[in-house]
Amino acid sequence: MSDRPSRRRDRRRMNRALGLARLNQGLTGVNPSVGCVLTDADGHVVGEGVTGIGGRPHAEEIALQQAGERARGGTAYVTLEPCRERSQGNKSCSLLLREAGIARVVCAVEDPHPVANGGIRALRDAGIHVQIGLGQRSSQQLYRKFFQSIL
Repeated sequence: MSDRPSRRRDRRRMNRALGLARLNQGLTGVNPSVGCVLTDADGHVVGEGVTGIGGRPHAEEIALQQAGERARGGTAYVTLEPCRERSQGNKSCSLLLREAGIARVVCAVEDPHPVANGGIRALRDAGIHVQIGLGQRSSQQLYRKFFQSIL
């Protein structure tokens, strides 16, 4: 049985991701505090993460570590676009999600940072279904200062 997307479930998962992101708001240095919730192929939550104090590790890394193989075929709910590249040379979050076998990504907003932007395109190029915009208003408010520092 596979997870069939439902609006109600998607909203609950994104609201949880937003709540996680708020936990470390202002504590992640120059990085934004991102929240991530992972479900397995049946829609059960198998991992959660928030950007670490000082900006590392990224939320997706933490959630994927918790989930392990259970993330394969599942959905990632992320408050900000998974990074395309990492400034310190580690694997990007978009690559980690692909390697974990995530089938779908629900992302609140795109990341305007020139290093991070492009993660959505990389996920789509890998055949992963990406939905953008759920939780957009809340995420834009959460990342207002971060976006202003980029633009």
